[in-house]
Amino acid sequence: MLNKIPSYKILFFLTLLLCSSFAFSQNNKQKELETRRQELRREIQKINELRAENKSKEKSQISLIQDFNYKISVLSNLIKVTNQQANLLTRKINSNQKKITELRSELEELKEAYAAMIVKSYKSKNKQSRIMFLLSSNDFKQAYKRLQYIKQYSDHQKQQGETIKSKTFELQDINKDLQNQKEDKKRLIADNKKIQKSLESERKQHEVLMKSIKRNLSLYASQIRQKQREANRIDREIDRIIKAAIAKSNKKAGKTASSKTFALTAEEKVLASNFIANKGKLPWPVERGVIRLGYGTQRHPIDKSLTIKSNGVRIATQKGAKVRAVFDGEVSEILKMKNVNPIVMIRHGGYLTIYKNLSSVNVKKGDKVSTKQVIGEVFTNPSNGETILSFTLSKGMNTENPASWIYKM
Repeated sequence: MLNKIPSYKILFFLTLLLCSSFAFSQNNKQKELETRRQELRREIQKINELRAENKSKEKSQISLIQDFNYKISVLSNLIKVTNQQANLLTRKINSNQKKITELRSELEELKEAYAAMIVKSYKSKNKQSRIMFLLSSNDFKQAYKRLQYIKQYSDHQKQQGETIKSKTFELQDINKDLQNQKEDKKRLIADNKKIQKSLESERKQHEVLMKSIKRNLSLYASQIRQKQREANRIDREIDRIIKAAIAKSNKKAGKTASSKTFALTAEEKVLASNFIANKGKLPWPVERGVIRLGYGTQRHPIDKSLTIKSNGVRIATQKGAKVRAVFDGEVSEILKMKNVNPIVMIRHGGYLTIYKNLSSVNVKKGDKVSTKQVIGEVFTNPSNGETILSFTLSKGMNTENPASWIYKM
């Protein structure tokens, strides 16, 4: 069947298919970039709101540097995404301008051909010439063919007129799209100029603050080490509790106590499976917040010779923020240590989520909790007004990056 279709038609349809696919891909990419841009703008809004809430409080310089670093990072990403959108629009504008040039050329040719056809038709449109054309046929077969030709010529003339009309509308639509794209690009460029100004302002303030800090770097380095020691002490106690819970579950199941993962019952296996199925879709442990510190070992923003080991993420939120369970589970421990705010540990089959720095706790050990259930409130430091939740996620003894599990973290 394919052999009967002329090769130029096959080529035409393939080209059309590729162009449609490319346009669809570009539109999808533009939507993705716009979604990401709006997410980053909301993130900046959250940062500004949290800053405004704590404006009256005297923050530590370490906290201020972390704030600046995070906002600079978000602003830089916003500029990058906006530039990608502008570049994509430039390509679409160039493509449309090329289409317009080609369509105009095609329309000129069509109109010229149509005009010639009208002239020819006018010269031979009287009935007598048509009848003579038919009567001069050698036989009936030729007369029939000539009659068909007259009909086809008339149909072709109508078709040419419709094609010109269709191409004219297409040209108008592309011109309209082109104007909208140019306006969109103009807005993106103007928006990016504002973001650039904001970024420059943040960087200048960051530089001024860093100069002030560097005068007393040894003092800050000492504070940083002290905070890291305190974090390590808490993490060791959490590890001890998890290790004991794993050993207990394995002993109950008649397995080796040295395992780093929980021995699961049939019910716990289902829960763990559901937890895994929701990877990347789990809700945030607070309704509003921004990441102050990410997961993993990283250089300290003030003293690059020091490293921070973070087993989870630290989320800055507003005063009075409620802490929510990120998934169904059971409260496995309420940890209270000397000079440390309460910590809640929730088990989801073979996984654990840990919520640190709470001011109050609404649940007790052994309670069954559901997704988004309030389990407590985040502690607000009275001296600097900071409300920071530390959130950790682990599979048995091994911590994992919460950003891989929490929706758009």
